[in-house]
Amino acid sequence: MNATGTGIPRTTDDDGGGGVFARVARFSYRRRRLTLGLWVLAMVAIWAGASAAGSAYREDYSLPGTESQEAADLLEEHGSDRAGDTVEIVLRSEAEGGLAGGEVRQRVEGMLDEVAGLPRVEQVRSPYEDASAVAPGGAIGFATVVLDVPSEQMTLPEVERIHETAREAAGDGLRVELGGDAARLLAAGEGGAAEGMGMLAALVILVFLFGTVIAAGLPILTAVFAVGSTLGVIVLASHVFTIADYTPYTMMLVGLGVGIDYALLSFARYRSELIAGASPERATTRALDAAGRTVFFAGCTVIVALLGLVALGLGSLQGIALSVALTVLATMIASLTLLPALLGVFGRRFQRQFTARAARRSAKGKRPEGAVWRRLGAAVQRRPVAALLVAVVGLGALAAPALGMRLGFADAGNDPAGSTSREAYDLLSEGFGPGFNGPLVVVADATEGAADAEEAGNALSRLLGETPGVAAATPPVLTGDGRVATVIAFPDSAPQDEATADLVAALRGEVLPALEDRTGADYLVGGATAATQDYSDTVAGRMPLFVAIVVGLSLLLLAVVFRSALIPLKAALLNLLSIGAALGAMTLVFQEGAFGLVEAGPIEAFLPVMIFAIVFGLSMDYEIFLVSRIHEEWERTGNASAAVREGLGHTGSVITAAGAIMIVVFGAFMLSPERMLQQMGFGMAVAIFVDAVIIRCLIVPAAMELLGRRAWWLPAPLERLLPRVRLETPEPAPAVAGGAGDPDLDPAGSQERDPRSARI
Repeated sequence: MNATGTGIPRTTDDDGGGGVFARVARFSYRRRRLTLGLWVLAMVAIWAGASAAGSAYREDYSLPGTESQEAADLLEEHGSDRAGDTVEIVLRSEAEGGLAGGEVRQRVEGMLDEVAGLPRVEQVRSPYEDASAVAPGGAIGFATVVLDVPSEQMTLPEVERIHETAREAAGDGLRVELGGDAARLLAAGEGGAAEGMGMLAALVILVFLFGTVIAAGLPILTAVFAVGSTLGVIVLASHVFTIADYTPYTMMLVGLGVGIDYALLSFARYRSELIAGASPERATTRALDAAGRTVFFAGCTVIVALLGLVALGLGSLQGIALSVALTVLATMIASLTLLPALLGVFGRRFQRQFTARAARRSAKGKRPEGAVWRRLGAAVQRRPVAALLVAVVGLGALAAPALGMRLGFADAGNDPAGSTSREAYDLLSEGFGPGFNGPLVVVADATEGAADAEEAGNALSRLLGETPGVAAATPPVLTGDGRVATVIAFPDSAPQDEATADLVAALRGEVLPALEDRTGADYLVGGATAATQDYSDTVAGRMPLFVAIVVGLSLLLLAVVFRSALIPLKAALLNLLSIGAALGAMTLVFQEGAFGLVEAGPIEAFLPVMIFAIVFGLSMDYEIFLVSRIHEEWERTGNASAAVREGLGHTGSVITAAGAIMIVVFGAFMLSPERMLQQMGFGMAVAIFVDAVIIRCLIVPAAMELLGRRAWWLPAPLERLLPRVRLETPEPAPAVAGGAGDPDLDPAGSQERDPRSARI
């Protein structure tokens, strides 16, 4: 027995060979104090700057070239107060006489005077000055508070002060609620519980996998450093670029999952190298030389997919795409530098723990790990057509609801029950009708030609009042220069109803063009509800270009990596299938309200493309990890069937563990109070489950069995044109004596082979 106590000969330290990833790992290992110090110093410096500068998050949903944006620009150009942001103080009186009662009116007017003096308040319009602000019956009404900044620039303390001042009038049968976009800040919660639960669940899985808390903590610590540093960078970048306030939560959602995943792949290989008898330093460099390449190409695929979102040309979406891409880059760098440094600190301890555990397993005569995955692969290979059909048909059925997906944005009607913004929304719907919360701003433009704005506005108001689907239309309001008139049209359906979207389309396509011919004025349909429709249409229209860019670049990358024409096509098709299943499940749960988990409503307009970019990249992680191991076996044995079984046997546990970690991290965001984060977390968790379990364990083995040797075919012209890139290490890890190894965690290690795997 040697010093390891396992009968495994100890190898010498690395001699300095290997590729660039091995050299980086060797430097980080030998200069671990310097590497750790640089990471700590970088995080401290970044957050010192971020704390001093503060954040300047802002949203940009402007859509140049759309009708709603043109209407908003026209109103702003002509100085209309319709272009400003407001909040509503919604009132309901149960007292006799309703809101007009003497005592109630006195309390309300006194409260409105106080609100008018608050910061950020430019003007207050009392319901007693505008009969249209009181619903029939006189019990429900609202006061309009005009802000001097856009709603997204309002801070929570500023909104809370308006709310608290307004609520001072409540009591004795009078209800007071605050509505509007700014008021929704009061319903927003913190996301910390979701991230905390996700990391705790990930820690449990890693402890179960590696057997020690310290070993389990290293992937999480690596991810936390990477994500934490990037968050500080984004705080600083928010002063220069348009970055939405929900971006940090999305970065944490993706960064924690990806960061733990990447560190896990490298740490798993490191563990197998230690068990195979390598010294801690050699195990580190060999692990990063092998798994580091997989992490690098997988990370590049995710980044490419995210940067494809830039092609959509949508302001806030570009900011979040660049932020998440930067997060993935940081996690990739941390896995290649910070993790080796941490392994240098704990290497000797891990060597004792892992080799002792392997020796105990061998002494008990347990079967080699990975046997279950080999048997699963063999079972699928016996009936590849049946396995493929069952899995594809099942996923196709799950994806089918996505064909009826409606895009939009959550409004106050989706806020938690009991929140003041939700109560205000419901009161306004009760008093004025469901369309009151989503009015259409129709603009009559008489700036060109001989049209008269007032006459054009009156004609517009009369026509809208007679249009099916419109509950009421206000008289026209002229701008200061008298060249533009605005009419507010209230649909008889709620803002998120499909009927409201149909009404916008009918006004633009049928009703208003005929009126333009009669009056000579131009008519534009704007407002938040119409802008939502324009945003959704823009995303849908640019989606084919985005998909073509992402899929095309990914196909090229995989063709270079695997020297194959069919492997990239298979990977792209299966990734599209998993994404379709995720979108279908989102449609069922969030749009249709299946299972009663959440209130039914549209899918956030930008989420399908965001989930597509992230999941397409993450799915390629597992594809590269699994197929690179199959490719190694194919090159070693030339036996296509055996290569699939061995590849699955060596990687099944890692893929399952990595998938489980991502699922719990993403799934934890269902605990978030933010509907957008709930949708994103749920969709990505479903996609990863489908990808890691159904596709990688069933469909890929069946498809590879049917393809056989043809899977590695590459046309001669492409063979000459494409550069050569190798994922596998030049030499395999040392064999494990007595079957004590942990081959299912070893992407390139050796293991007892199936007799059929011999080269023919």
